Amino acid sequence: MMDFSRADFEDAVSDALDIVPPELTAMMDNVVVLVEDDAPRDDPELLGLYEGVPLTERGLSWAAGSLPDRITIFRNPTLAICDSRDDVVEEVAVTVVHEIAHHFGIDDDRLHELGWD
Repeated sequence: MMDFSRADFEDAVSDALDIVPPELTAMMDNVVVLVEDDAPRDDPELLGLYEGVPLTERGLSWAAGSLPDRITIFRNPTLAICDSRDDVVEEVAVTVVHEIAHHFGIDDDRLHELGWD
């Protein structure tokens, strides 16, 4: 696994969020983006995870007491598949966009059709 500090990884996630068009980030609602070192035990190679209710599925009563949706980007699995710092930055950007798409209700099949594997 390549050496990439937690702070550098968090910066890469922040930079990835900065490249998302402002029109989209303005529409993101009640979502937090986090970095964790390790993916869940049941899916240790997972690079990112969206947990919440996509915007397309929220009803009028959804907001009453709802906790924020969570996008988590996993550091160690990402570093395990990357060979360089540039690879990490690119993979983080793809993963962040992928998970944000889930927040907007876009599923994996559609992301694959769009080329966001």
